[in-house]
Amino acid sequence: MSRVGKKPIPIPQGVNFDFKDGIATASKGPRTLTVPVDKRILVTVNDKTEVVVGRVDDGRDSRALHGLIRSLLSNMVVGLITPWEVKLEIVGVGYQASLKAGVLSLQVGFANNVNLKVPDGVTCDLPDNTHLVIRSADKHAAGQFAANIRSVRPPEPYKGKGIRYAGERVRRKAGKAFGS
Repeated sequence: MSRVGKKPIPIPQGVNFDFKDGIATASKGPRTLTVPVDKRILVTVNDKTEVVVGRVDDGRDSRALHGLIRSLLSNMVVGLITPWEVKLEIVGVGYQASLKAGVLSLQVGFANNVNLKVPDGVTCDLPDNTHLVIRSADKHAAGQFAANIRSVRPPEPYKGKGIRYAGERVRRKAGKAFGS
């Protein structure tokens, strides 16, 4: 059984952490992240240097929430110090991406370009036209935007063309065999 929920979360200098009325808030400079906390979970801030997550009752549901809430709070604090990063690769002849005025334009084999607006709090960088780097202090926002981009043209198993996460291995299939 995991004991992750019992491990305290250290609060680095420069990060303000607060818990009121079932909502945990962490902020650093202009960026503020919030996470709603279930009433069965106790969150205490010790000397503004660490956060301890506990349970009100000993039910099965509260045990599952205990570790989840601890992970969400930890991700929130860590993301304010070093933003979460997701890297994507575009594979295919003529497939490319461009970024203009907060709109990501993907040219991935359709008749028209697919335009996606970059959400608030998320930055999108293009080192070249076939690689994307998504960064955000909010781990969920970065991962969700990357998943939205990937869903435009997921990698296909025959030629491997499409948008994939950096380092993702695509299982390839043999095509139809010609001749006897």
